[in-house]
Amino acid sequence: MRKTSIVLACVLLLVLSACGGNVDHVDIPDWKPSEIYTDDKIASALKVVKDSFAMEFEGCTLTKLYYPGDDLSGECRKRAASYGADEAIIICADFHVDSSGGDGSFEPNATYEGWQWTLVRGQDGKWRHADHGFA
Repeated sequence: MRKTSIVLACVLLLVLSACGGNVDHVDIPDWKPSEIYTDDKIASALKVVKDSFAMEFEGCTLTKLYYPGDDLSGECRKRAASYGADEAIIICADFHVDSSGGDGSFEPNATYEGWQWTLVRGQDGKWRHADHGFA
């Protein structure tokens, strides 16, 4: 019985590790100080994107994750309004797709740069993933 449990645990671990995207070696460069967001707000937004990528982007490897600066603040205000949120932030990501094409919606063996993630938040203060893609 113990041997069966160990085998089942190993199979479950393999299945779970095969799901989602690889975020093991993502580069998160330092960002310029923001006049809009605190460093803690930016860091928590980066974590939400990293976690979302890990869950949703099977067959892809996140290579770089970054806050593009305050230049997109006007766009953030528009996106917050369109999602009925108090605040929005845009986080950018670069990632590579393996030979499988990820979930089939990406070009196999391609690298995507500047992929934008829109995160929004309301009164609770927690960022949530609202949208992603090229702008």
